[in-house]
Amino acid sequence: MKGFLDTVYRQMRLVTGFDVAVEFTNYVLLFTVTSISIYLWMDGAITVGAIAIAIGLALRINGMSMWIMWEVGALFENMGTVVDGMKTLSKPIDIKDEKDAKPIVVDKGGIDFDDVSFHYGENKGVISNLNLNIKPGEKVGLVGRSGAGKSTLVNLLLRFHDVEGGNIRIDGQSISKVTQDSLRSKIGMVTQDTSLLHRSIRDNILYGKPDATEEELLAATKQAHAHEFIETLTDPFGNEGYDAQVGERGVKLSGGQRQRIAISRVLLKNAPILILDEATSALDSEVEAAIQESLNELMEGKTVIAIAHRLSTIAAMDRLIVLDKGEVIEQGSHKELVAHGGVYAQLWAHQTGGFIGAEDTDEEGVAKSQSGALCSAFLFHFSHILISLATM
Repeated sequence: MKGFLDTVYRQMRLVTGFDVAVEFTNYVLLFTVTSISIYLWMDGAITVGAIAIAIGLALRINGMSMWIMWEVGALFENMGTVVDGMKTLSKPIDIKDEKDAKPIVVDKGGIDFDDVSFHYGENKGVISNLNLNIKPGEKVGLVGRSGAGKSTLVNLLLRFHDVEGGNIRIDGQSISKVTQDSLRSKIGMVTQDTSLLHRSIRDNILYGKPDATEEELLAATKQAHAHEFIETLTDPFGNEGYDAQVGERGVKLSGGQRQRIAISRVLLKNAPILILDEATSALDSEVEAAIQESLNELMEGKTVIAIAHRLSTIAAMDRLIVLDKGEVIEQGSHKELVAHGGVYAQLWAHQTGGFIGAEDTDEEGVAKSQSGALCSAFLFHFSHILISLATM
């Protein structure tokens, strides 16, 4: 951002200086033409009509010079935009496949982090000698405060960055030895911010599996509870249902609808490994309950890694892993971690207001948390009704 602002400020200074110089030159030209014309008229060399013509030409030249200035400025600005775009497009790829890299084969979906170390810069986003084993078909939740390394761990698994030390293996295969395309084809991901392409509903879902049949497409949307609302969609071009355009980044859809489209896409892809990164954090309680049902179906039979700050959404996972400064400090079931009284218990007590103690079971704790959320939503809507009645 600072580099962008520095460039803009420099551009504004240059344009302002050029504008002042052209304006000054125009006034000098007009003054000179007028002075010479009056001098020649007083000498009897020209007529008043000639003076008018000369001054008119000078004004015309002034206007043309201003137009040329703006056109030249726009030309150089566009050239700069093109150059910046070319630099972005031609940026060298940091993560490259090895020459003998082969497609990954995932039969079970077991994941191993062996003594993994990574950091973005000096003392920033550090993961230090992390060891973690996720069994095939196991559903784990990553828990920790902001900056603990949860998203970094997922980015390393997707190989958006290469580890600085250690190794990451899927079904015994090092991800650095396989092709990136094949690796990511075996991993499905649902994030908090679901960005859709400015295309039809059909195109956005088929992005997960372009060669899918119509039957597979419909099965995925029905399983994600998206088919019903898709059937009611229309756009200004007269398209309906699956052919309706969603707008840039899916702006014509609500947050819950975009999430259902994303879940449909991942269901259609049917990857053996699933990552849920704050998949329901931006939704209200009512929509979250519906989306959670779709997610439960999505997780069936897959190895799942879920990240959530709202602990009630992942409390029922097989295992919860608590990270702090890139290290595993606690792991176990929800009940075990609450009874342990460590970092997880503190986070849970903070989110539930201390009403849920160590004696609560997984189901009881989650049910109480969800009931609290529903009560909050009811009170919120009830207060709005009272305000509306008071203002009538």
